[in-house]
Amino acid sequence: MSVRIRLQRHGAKKRPFYFIVVANATSRRDGKFIEKLGTYNPLTTPATININGQRALHWLSRGAEPTHTVNRILSFKGVLYLKHLMRGVKLGLFSETTALEKFEAWNATHEKLVAEREIAHKKQKAANVIQPVIKKVEAVAETPVVEEAPAVEEAPVAETPAEETPSAE
Repeated sequence: MSVRIRLQRHGAKKRPFYFIVVANATSRRDGKFIEKLGTYNPLTTPATININGQRALHWLSRGAEPTHTVNRILSFKGVLYLKHLMRGVKLGLFSETTALEKFEAWNATHEKLVAEREIAHKKQKAANVIQPVIKKVEAVAETPVVEEAPAVEEAPVAETPAEETPSAE
């Protein structure tokens, strides 16, 4: 039996929300699954990913194959890097504590990088909102102001007495 780690779609039309599941390769996309590993919400910026890394590592070590998208998610969360380090431990290249130290160092720098990108994204979004307003203000400031000549007051027109109409006598 071939086991895959894949996404199971939930959510409304045009509002996707995914469960990350371990399922038999022959089962349907939204059908039966063996275990739910986490969730993935691509609509938020940045995308929200919640995953049980230890269970994902367990299934990867048992031979489960992730789909392309899940592979990217596991790589982003560091599960594949941890798998790589554990293989080094198994081969005797270094100890498990060294592997965990390397993973913690990587995770700290990764978290810092993600936070910086999120801040940069928020600044860019704010700049995109403010830019049109600034352009309008600059356009108004650059338009030359035409000074009008003082208005000449017209002399009041003298009223002429109305002609008397002949009365019908």
